[in-house]
Amino acid sequence: MSETPVDSSKRTWIITSACAGAVGGVAAAVPFVSTFQPSEKAKAAGAAVEVDISALQPGEMKTVEWRGKPVWVLRRTKQQLEELSTLNSELADPNSERVGYPTPEYAKNEWRSIKPEFSVLVGICTHLGCSPTSKFTPGPQPSLPDDWKGGFFCPCHGSTFDLAGRVFKNKPAPDNLEVPPHMYLSDTKLLIGEDKKA
Repeated sequence: MSETPVDSSKRTWIITSACAGAVGGVAAAVPFVSTFQPSEKAKAAGAAVEVDISALQPGEMKTVEWRGKPVWVLRRTKQQLEELSTLNSELADPNSERVGYPTPEYAKNEWRSIKPEFSVLVGICTHLGCSPTSKFTPGPQPSLPDDWKGGFFCPCHGSTFDLAGRVFKNKPAPDNLEVPPHMYLSDTKLLIGEDKKA
């Protein structure tokens, strides 16, 4: 056994240094571990967005952001759905056959959606990238036809779209509004940015 006296100040210094080093190591590890999570920039660049649609009532629309773009989730009424089939002769691409903004196979129907009740559309006009406004109220209105059934109107150059995002004939917009990849996680949860085939 050593008979050298213990230097308590040296011992305190060693313990303090070791504790400070441990705290510093943890502090350095936290940001490193967090880099494994997608950053806000990565999420904006394309990460899928989960949307709660449980409170969305018929006739209401919710806007969320995906890839820096507005995405509209519209819950259509029964009457709005019935009127979609009456518009085909007035539309430039009623069956979504154009390929400028390819429509996913699961949305190649008259509703352009997985579930007829819910429409999921990128809210950017296919003409010059303006954002159309919602004009759900039917009937005559400024800049709209007298027999307007409800839909979307782009005030920049006058393009009009029905409640499925299909563009009307003789309008500046060359294509229907984009249907983003999406899928239902449950009856009340929608995932925008991914689908089962992705």
